[in-house]
Amino acid sequence: MKKSFPLVLLLLLFFTSGVAAPHQTDSLSIKIGQMIMVGFRGLEIRKGSIIEADIIKRGIGGVVLFDYDVPSSSAIRNIDTSAQLERLTSELQRRSQIPLFIALDQEGGRVCRLKPSRGFPPTLSAARLGKLDNTDTTREAAGSTAALLKSLGINMNFAPCVDLNVNPNNPVIGKFDRSFSANPAVVARQARLFVDAFHQHGLIAVLKHFPGHGSSTTDTHKDFTDVTATWSKNELEPYRTLIREGYDDPVMTAHVFNARLDSLYPATLSKATVSGLLRNDLGFRGVILSDDMQMKAIADRYGLEEAIRMAVDAGVDIVLFGNNVALYDPDITAKAVDIIRHLVEKGAISPERIDASWRRIMALKTRTILPNP
Repeated sequence: MKKSFPLVLLLLLFFTSGVAAPHQTDSLSIKIGQMIMVGFRGLEIRKGSIIEADIIKRGIGGVVLFDYDVPSSSAIRNIDTSAQLERLTSELQRRSQIPLFIALDQEGGRVCRLKPSRGFPPTLSAARLGKLDNTDTTREAAGSTAALLKSLGINMNFAPCVDLNVNPNNPVIGKFDRSFSANPAVVARQARLFVDAFHQHGLIAVLKHFPGHGSSTTDTHKDFTDVTATWSKNELEPYRTLIREGYDDPVMTAHVFNARLDSLYPATLSKATVSGLLRNDLGFRGVILSDDMQMKAIADRYGLEEAIRMAVDAGVDIVLFGNNVALYDPDITAKAVDIIRHLVEKGAISPERIDASWRRIMALKTRTILPNP
């Protein structure tokens, strides 16, 4: 990882660099923008496009890329060839005053956005690597993935998945070979190798899906998902182990409902789960990233303002809108930014709460994706 430098120098860099002057008129707008990560359509960034406005005018903190557009059932989204993707990431960063998180899901196996059919190298699934449980094999697989992403201008990978394979028939984890093992020690060991390899190539890891999605029988993309009867405290062990060893890259929350942790709200919206369990009990101090807020486990049960308010109040630092579930909303960033600002102005979210997320996000960007001073 790159050496960090004082936040005051970071801010000086932002406001005296040669990039376009900020369109945000106050510090609150800048801080709110950094809390938004969004998905968009396009193999390139067109002048006057909405994503360009999201970056320049609204100052979003990051983007997530996909190879397939679900709402339109189209194979044209953000990824075509390596040359095209490298141009796209360069165009994105060139428009941003504060360097962007550019993320995707490249777990390996069936869950990968960089597919062999588009000329990218084949990958091994987490299930295969966990079954082998061979240090050299995993290190090579993770290193190859990290090197590829780095070469393409991608700086954040939504991986490794540290869900335990409690239910092999799980429709979104087990059946897709996304879990290393049902054994938390194997999961932690394999995940550590991935995180280390990512760091060696300057890539940001993201552990997911907290507090555990491996025992579910339904998919949060499609419906309410209750793990109360199937979840166990063992599912926390990979997080506990890695955090104890110093892990401070992001953690992604799940939208699973677990009455044993919170009798009212799913994990992403649960203060008891996010701030209580992850921050206070497990001692995590890094950035907390929501899973896609447009997934039906959230979107079908909560209004947009309510969901954003609860997620931020729970302790989520970055709210993710993949724009790739059922509908595509080109105005989702503008809506989210306006909602958060309104919530602050009416006192539903405190400025101090926004500041806390800003500091964590800036600390991560400082040590990972900014050049040495």
